[in-house]
Amino acid sequence: MEEVILDNTLRRVSDKAFAQYLCHAFCRAGSCTFERHDRQFRMEAGDCLIISRRGDLVRHVQESEDLRLDVVYVTQSFIEICTPLSNYGTRGHLALFENPIMQLTPAMQTVCGKNFDAIRQRLERPQHHFFRDALINAVQCMIVDFFDFHAELYGSDRITSQHNQLMTQFIEMLEGGDFRQNREVGYYADKLCVTAKYLSEVSKRVSGLPANYWITRYAALDISRLLRNRRLSLTEISDMFGFSSLAHFSRYVQNNLGANPSDLRE
Repeated sequence: MEEVILDNTLRRVSDKAFAQYLCHAFCRAGSCTFERHDRQFRMEAGDCLIISRRGDLVRHVQESEDLRLDVVYVTQSFIEICTPLSNYGTRGHLALFENPIMQLTPAMQTVCGKNFDAIRQRLERPQHHFFRDALINAVQCMIVDFFDFHAELYGSDRITSQHNQLMTQFIEMLEGGDFRQNREVGYYADKLCVTAKYLSEVSKRVSGLPANYWITRYAALDISRLLRNRRLSLTEISDMFGFSSLAHFSRYVQNNLGANPSDLRE
């Protein structure tokens, strides 16, 4: 499976071949309409689009004849490598679930266009001795700027619906560090006075992903950050997260970060 794929149309976003990819698109000219979650969206020149997996939910794509669209598909595993150690991506993901299109200012459009050009240029040089590292850097720049665009355009205003309020409280618990000692959905459900099933249903409805995804994401980001601190031993990090043994910790890291703790330090 290729980790990063370029395209110039949104018509393939729902293909099974892209089921494990996140879609990032920048419209340079023309327009495109589509339906997602039974809602109609329109992307025009100067807009960018982010769809975190579940491209199969995109239907009825219509593209104008003059459409000029840059599309970058990135696998979930590669995105996790490229995503900076900030949980703004989680809040951004929740907001983009509601509306995957951002209308960029002219200055933002310039930055966005350069980021997509940089990824294309990196992909055209697979002979580069440090090709993957260079590609990670280019994709990370795109992600960081998307975070910046979203924060600039929408700030951190909360959505007022009951479900989104529950999700906000759940995310706030994670941001408070509860995931270090509590990685079961039931813990958060009890604190929020709901059932684990209800919290998971709300999480999927609001974000498209189950509650345990967000718990694991926060834990994985924090573990990745701590592993970069060589002053901490693996046992110390394991103890911070309440694992019963170093072997249990290693299995968790292998399953959720794709490599054992020692390899991630190299």
